[in-house]
Amino acid sequence: MKETVYLAAGCFWPVEYRLSRLPGVLKTQVGYAGGTVSNPSYKQVCLGNTGHTETVEVVFDSTKLSFLALLEGFLLCMIQLNSIVKAQM
Repeated sequence: MKETVYLAAGCFWPVEYRLSRLPGVLKTQVGYAGGTVSNPSYKQVCLGNTGHTETVEVVFDSTKLSFLALLEGFLLCMIQLNSIVKAQM
């Protein structure tokens, strides 16, 4: 069964890359959620003054990938990214 979930992260590029490689993921697309500016640019969002969050839309086949497994992949990615950022500080 085809399902869609939106997952927000500090930076969508590494999250989109990793999630797109999970078996059962059919499609990913990056975008923005929330915010107060209509159709903001990437630069506007990165400056942090629009109120948007970088988000990844994930379309997946729930007969091949459970929602729990998808979330585990997302959280693992977030933990790894957080570790990289902390190591650079």
